[in-house]
Amino acid sequence: MGLGIALIVAGIFGKSYTWHFDHREVESLGDYAVMEFSSSRDVDGKLEGANLSLWVYRYDDSKFLPKAILFTDGAPWEMNTITRQTPGRWQNENKMFLVLPKSSLKDLVIAKEVRLKIFYDNGQTIDLPLSQKDLVAWQRKLRW
Repeated sequence: MGLGIALIVAGIFGKSYTWHFDHREVESLGDYAVMEFSSSRDVDGKLEGANLSLWVYRYDDSKFLPKAILFTDGAPWEMNTITRQTPGRWQNENKMFLVLPKSSLKDLVIAKEVRLKIFYDNGQTIDLPLSQKDLVAWQRKLRW
């Protein structure tokens, strides 16, 4: 009986922990996901484009939907994305690759706030701003 109670308590703790991890509250996109931002230039050194890669680890099976919205000071830039989920033993790794619209880059360079809205197939939506530190780093890469 003691073993049964211990298993029930462990199951309740495990389920509540994994739910809270998958639905955690964070202040910025960098706190929620691992990000890699890069820009590219043509042979003349002019800004050609920018890419963003995101990695998010979750306990549930929710997958990214292949769409996202980037907001620069409130102006929306809708994007189609490339997504992939790699199942893990305990956590699933969700990856998203975004090519930022070339027309958004001017706004991104001067933006005071940048937010990214991503969608999951279970209906969950994540809408988070970049931290000031990440915004400055992105803008530096674009101005280079």
